[in-house]
Amino acid sequence: MRKTARLLKNKRDEIIDLWEKEVLEVVKAAPSTNKIALHDHVPNILEDIIDIMNHHENTDDYFNDEKLHKIEKNSLEHGRHRATSPNYTVDQIIHEYIIFNNVIIRVLHQNQITEKSLFHLIKCAIDKAMLNSVASFTESIEEMQHKLIGTLAHDIRNPLAAARMAIEMLDYKAGEERFKKVKKMSYNSVNKAIDLIEGLLDSITVKAGEGIMLSFTQMDLSADIQTVYDEACEVFSEEIILEKKEEAVEGVFDATAIRRLLENLVTNGIKYGHSEKPVVIKITNEEEWLHISVHNYGEPIPKEKQKEIFTFLEHGKQQREKKIRSYGIGLTLVKMVAEAHGGTVILRSEKGFGTEFQIKLNKYSNVPGKTRTLLNVEA
Repeated sequence: MRKTARLLKNKRDEIIDLWEKEVLEVVKAAPSTNKIALHDHVPNILEDIIDIMNHHENTDDYFNDEKLHKIEKNSLEHGRHRATSPNYTVDQIIHEYIIFNNVIIRVLHQNQITEKSLFHLIKCAIDKAMLNSVASFTESIEEMQHKLIGTLAHDIRNPLAAARMAIEMLDYKAGEERFKKVKKMSYNSVNKAIDLIEGLLDSITVKAGEGIMLSFTQMDLSADIQTVYDEACEVFSEEIILEKKEEAVEGVFDATAIRRLLENLVTNGIKYGHSEKPVVIKITNEEEWLHISVHNYGEPIPKEKQKEIFTFLEHGKQQREKKIRSYGIGLTLVKMVAEAHGGTVILRSEKGFGTEFQIKLNKYSNVPGKTRTLLNVEA
């Protein structure tokens, strides 16, 4: 056992390289996954197998080895990684493990190790890992679907609530200009809800690595930005300032998605900002890029948590463990929408400064039509 363990340790890099090469050739989704994500926890599983062999003189007493439980843990993370990698399916995960098993056995055969009980140990360990990866993958896909649908369903409430409030405020005695303004707000809110319902229907079926469906159009975004600002001023009592030039914001955008992005940032700005200081929305329109920033004065987000709040599955895990205050799944959506527009999100949060989310969107990185976003694997 220990002789075999030493051999596998010496051949570790060779085994991983052979596995990677074969996976890239035969597993369809693998080439679209970066090398670090492709490897993720597979080398750790090999190390666990080596450790099991080092701990036992024979192959009859390893079934209760705690290292088998560590293999299970590593394989759970493997499944979660694959769920956020584009185009992966259950059969491709199984294929990865079959290749892993075959490569190890092939290397052992090449070095004149043919003991069947050793092969049984390796197969047992890899089978456990495979089952756990598949279970974790399936659970993660379901979790992503619930989160996407839940986010959309939650966001549908906002325009419907705004529409109901506008209808309650309709009073012709307040003057024709006010009447028309409130009527327009109600009309826009209902239209927004209809757009979100369409997105909800598109999100019922989710595949690995996929996010929300976006619909891009060549358009002027300035009216949508103004609408978000006007509605926020109606809904919230806190001061909100919009710094924006009176000019067209032409480009290829998904207006509904950008409205949701801005609404989420403003809502968080109000929720976590100082009630006596304003939330400031700043729009800077350049030839190729659109810059959107939302700033509030409040307690900063802890430095060590600033990346985690953007990451899709990690964010849900952090909330369940109650390690950070909830900024809502909306920040995951913010990053998804920004990256789908060829852009980025930068967070600055410091004591004395407050918190500012800086969004940079490429105005022409897309062509008109529908496309599904990718999930955030890392912030």
